[in-house]
Formats: sequence, structure tokens, C-alpha cells
Amino acid sequence: MRIRATTRLLAVVGDPVGHSLSPAMHNAAIAALGLDAAYLALRTSREAFPELARALVGAGGGLNVTIPFKRAAAGLLDRPSESVRRSGACNTLWADDTALAGDNTDVSAVRTVASGLAGPHPVRRALVLGTGGSARAVAVAVADGWPGAEIAVVSRDGGRAADFAAWGKEAGVGVTGVGIGEVSSADLIVNATPLGLDQGDPPPIDAATLRRLAPAAVLDLVYARGGTALVRVAREIGIAAADGRGVLVAQGAASFERWFGVPAPVTVMRAAVEDALRG
Repeated sequence: MRIRATTRLLAVVGDPVGHSLSPAMHNAAIAALGLDAAYLALRTSREAFPELARALVGAGGGLNVTIPFKRAAAGLLDRPSESVRRSGACNTLWADDTALAGDNTDVSAVRTVASGLAGPHPVRRALVLGTGGSARAVAVAVADGWPGAEIAVVSRDGGRAADFAAWGKEAGVGVTGVGIGEVSSADLIVNATPLGLDQGDPPPIDAATLRRLAPAAVLDLVYARGGTALVRVAREIGIAAADGRGVLVAQGAASFERWFGVPAPVTVMRAAVEDALRG
């Protein structure tokens, strides 16, 4: 017999995970609605992740997944959403009766934020930095938001870039693995690597390359107090740029609604994130 605690335990799981503002955001939302739940950040290993995910969800909780477990999370699901099936990555898990269900709320969040940044400028060519689960969500978001757009992926590992392009072909998302020097222009650049989490990290693209590519918009999925180095450099050049706080709130609100079945208090969640980044 499965025994569930009264208080629902929710968590974001990753490695690293201490930087995550998901606990501040979700606990503010939980308090605002008077729900009996608590949200934690849990660091774990690749080996322990599957058992942790099943145990937490089996006890009636819910899970967000961050680097580097999004692809592993997709493989655990009994009931993947269409976004998970297309991307092969999952960032949100919950129990659906006795089944383990999951969604990739990053896809819609990235599409919404990137569309707002790009504005009326059509995205004909997008450059994605990174090849992990977040990068897959970005590629699907671009393919859905701007049908026919060319998507180039850059990785320091040529084998990973080739694997990413092969995944894209299977998923119906046209992706080409390239070196940064091979790209002549881009309408949208998205950083889906962890570069920028540490204060001393250089931007994943330098100012000279940004000027050469002349994108209309730059989205950095990393977020940090004062913005990331990539966002600062892009804005100094005059490029519309945003860090990952908007994506964090949008995907978090979608996750919240999967877990609780009620509208997320988005204003409260956004304020909690902004307060934490000012602190």
C-alpha cells in the first residue's frame, strides 16, 4: 500500500542546483494560495536520480528537473507529453493515477520569451549554444514559433553536435551542427549552456562575434544578479537581450499548474524571482 504524506513535497533536482531560484518562486506561490506543500532544491547524482524521482513523485509530490538530468527524466515516464516526445527531454514530473507523467514546460516558456524579445523581426536563422536537454527544448520552441527557420547548434564537442543534429532529424526539427566561425548571421541566439552560472564566467559569445552575427535578439537561459555577462555585452552593443528569469517564471507557472490543477499566481512568482535577484 502506498502511503502519502499530508504535506506535498516538491523539488527541483539537478547538479548543480544551489543557484536555483525555483524554491523561492514556488514557495511564494504556495504561500499565496495557502497550499499545504513545500518546495526544496535537491542535489543528486546521475545514479541516484531515477530512484529519487520515483520516490518523491510516488509519495504524492512533484519534481522539476534541471542540468544534467532532463534527458534521463524523459526516459522514466509512463505518460510523456507531446513536448517530451518531441524534445526527448523532461523538466516537470508528477503522478497521474499510478503512472509517472511528465512535460517539458521549457518549450512553451522559451517560445513565449523569445517571441517577445524578437518582436516583429522574423527568425529565419537561430543559433543555439549547447546540446543538452535545454537546447533541445529551444530547438523545438524555435521550430514551432518560426516554421521553416534554420537552426544551427554550436558545441565544443563535435560528436555531441552531430548527435544533436541526428536527434533533430528524428524529431522533425531541422538542426545543423556548426562551428561558431561557420555562422555568418543569426536572427536569434540562445545560450543553453551553464556558462554564466559562476560570476567569473566569460560570455559564451564575445562582443566581436555578436557584432558580426548581428542578431535581433539574444536569450540567455542562465539568470544572475545584475544579468549575465552575455546579456550585458549584447545590450552594450544595442541588441535586445534577456537572461533566463522570464523563462524560469513561465516554465515554473506551467509546472505549478500541472501539480496543483489551479492557475499559478504568476505575479507573485515573478516578484519572488526579482526580489531574490536583487538580494
